Amino acid sequence: MIYLDITFPTPQHNLACDEALVHWCEGSSSSDEILRFWEPPDYFIVLGHSSKIDSDIDAPSCQANHIPIFRRCSGGGTVLQGPGCLDYSLILRIDPRGPLQGISQTNSFVLGSLKRALEPLIGPGVEIQGHSDLALGTRKFSGNAQYRKRRFLLFHGTFLLHFDIPFLERLLPVPAKQPAYRQNRSHSNFLTNLNLPSTRVKEALKESWGATEEFKNIPYETIDRLARERYSSDEWNLKF
Repeated sequence: MIYLDITFPTPQHNLACDEALVHWCEGSSSSDEILRFWEPPDYFIVLGHSSKIDSDIDAPSCQANHIPIFRRCSGGGTVLQGPGCLDYSLILRIDPRGPLQGISQTNSFVLGSLKRALEPLIGPGVEIQGHSDLALGTRKFSGNAQYRKRRFLLFHGTFLLHFDIPFLERLLPVPAKQPAYRQNRSHSNFLTNLNLPSTRVKEALKESWGATEEFKNIPYETIDRLARERYSSDEWNLKF
């Protein structure tokens, strides 16, 4: 596996990068898999591919706080990105005989790998919860989602390290659709920070996935095109 640690200056480019990397792997003769990290410097909302704006966000509060709204290519729920988050992306090859054949199998395999990588840093208590969450007991610190193509898939998520959870309370209502373990708790009573330096988490994941070589063939043209044509478009971002 190769790795890429790059944060672009705009949310559009950071979201586009994940999709572009999947397309690069899908169209390349290389069999390399990729682990990417990025750390958002500013706050912005990211809707899941099919998330609905009217029910998922507090639009007046987002507007009052000048928080832009975007939509990603993968599924999952709506999140607030910003300082104190560490985002990771895995572009993995789908082997028909391997553990990534379907969505549930992929969740189980990747989340299990992440759990084992993090336990030496934070000790026991890391649990796989809901469909695609990681939690300390029942306090969520990571949500994850997938985007699948024919040969490769994108599995990406966020680790809350030093995130302003009370600020999130002002922008996102408690979702109507939620995993059973949440039990309708507020964001502040449901989410938690790991309070770890991002460098330690990155190194743990690189070691766990065997990502030793840096990715050099960054598809800048595809990233720019997707950022401009899709992730900057209201037709895409506000379609539901």
